[in-house]
Amino acid sequence: MAATGSLPYARGSLVCSRGADHASRCRRPRYLDAITAVFITALVTSNIVSAKTITLGGLTMGAGVFIFPLSYIFGDVLTEVYGYRRSRRVIWLGFGSAALASIIFLICDRLPASAVFAHQQAFHTILGPSPLVFAASLTAYACGEFCNSYVLAKLKIWSEGRHLWLRTIGSTILGEAVDSAVFYPLAFLGLPLLVGMPEASWPWQQVQTVMLTNYVLKVLVEVVFTPVTYRIVALLKRAEGLDVYDRDTNFSPFALES
Repeated sequence: MAATGSLPYARGSLVCSRGADHASRCRRPRYLDAITAVFITALVTSNIVSAKTITLGGLTMGAGVFIFPLSYIFGDVLTEVYGYRRSRRVIWLGFGSAALASIIFLICDRLPASAVFAHQQAFHTILGPSPLVFAASLTAYACGEFCNSYVLAKLKIWSEGRHLWLRTIGSTILGEAVDSAVFYPLAFLGLPLLVGMPEASWPWQQVQTVMLTNYVLKVLVEVVFTPVTYRIVALLKRAEGLDVYDRDTNFSPFALES
C-alpha cells in the first residue's frame, strides 16, 4: 500500500507514515499480537472440544461450533485491517500451534498411567483421537482459511472498501464450505479408519448431519456477529491508522514475504 502524504501505510510487518520533513517513521502494529492470540486460541480449543457432539433443540452438532467461528471472524478482521500477507503469517502460526498441541496430546496419551490414575480410558477417548482431528483440521484450514482470506481481500478491492458485511459473510460462506467439506469426513471417518482406530469413526449419516448442521450454524454466527465485526474493524483501523488493500500482493499461501 503506497504512502500518500502523511497517511499511514504498510511496509512489510511495520506501519509507517511520513512526517512534514518527508522522513518515514515506522512502528509495529499495536494490537496484531492480541488478535493473533485470540485467533490461535479459538483454533486450538475448538479442535479439542469438537470431539464431543451435543444436541440443542433437536440438532446434533460438534461442541466447538460456537468457538470455531471466532477464528473466521478474527481471520476476517486480520485480512480487512492488516492485509492478506499478515493474515497468511498468522494462519501458519496457528497451524504450528495446533501441530505442537497435537504432538503434546499424543505423547501424554501414550505415557503409562500411574496406579492411582483411574481415568486413562476417558483421557484417551477425548485426547487420543486428537492427532487425527488436528491432521484433518490442518488440511481443511489450509483450504478453508486461505480461501476465506483470499476472497475477502479480493472483494475489498472490487468493492473499493465498501460493504464490509458482504466481504465478511461472503468469504465465510465459501471458506466454511470448503473447511467443513474437508474436515468432517477426514476427521471422523477417513483418517480413523485409515490408521486402524474404528472406535473413533462415526457413521456416514452422522458425519453428514453434523457437517451440515455445523456449517449452517457457523455461517449464522458470522451473520449475528457482523455488527461486532464492524465495530472491531473500525476501532482497529482508527487505532492502528491502517487499512490495507492487497492490490500488489502475492496470494500464494506459501509465499515467504511477511
